[in-house]
Amino acid sequence: MTERIDPMTIIAKYYQPASLAYEILVEHSKLVARKSLEIAEIVAGLSPDREFIGEAAMLHDIGIFMTDAPGIGCFGDEEYICHGYLGRELLEREGLPRHGLVCERHIGVGVTAEDIEKHDLPLPGRDMMPVSIEEKIICYADKFFSKKIESLGVEKTLEKIRAEVGGYGPQNLRRFEELHALFSR
Repeated sequence: MTERIDPMTIIAKYYQPASLAYEILVEHSKLVARKSLEIAEIVAGLSPDREFIGEAAMLHDIGIFMTDAPGIGCFGDEEYICHGYLGRELLEREGLPRHGLVCERHIGVGVTAEDIEKHDLPLPGRDMMPVSIEEKIICYADKFFSKKIESLGVEKTLEKIRAEVGGYGPQNLRRFEELHALFSR
């Protein structure tokens, strides 16, 4: 039996309650958690760990405060794309390596080491692709919600997601379509 954690306690260690970053992170994460749990029901036959999904979905963006994203109240030094691996490092220090992998592997539809090198991304040169069913579910669910204030809480259409993901290349659109085929039964 895995010990369960309270994601809000961890978030409160790094975010000032009632701050813009806190409010956006928590609202976005609740939406992603709800969508992730709905998807877990669709693929119940694959035995996803629902409790872990709820926790990890709440923590998947915990690294945003370390990035320079003033529009969402984050005033760190790193580029926004770094929030995944930074979140992983933070959660590993918290003793939550499995949750940390979700942080690192949810960016886009996953990022390969080849993508990192080819596009000179400011990320460690390793594959950051969702592997477990739980990682894939959260990665997919995250694509449906923005952290932009003007659209926070509004679920994106598949057409909008496809356009956004496809803007990063056909391989990303293909990865999204693979996840969509798995989760839209």
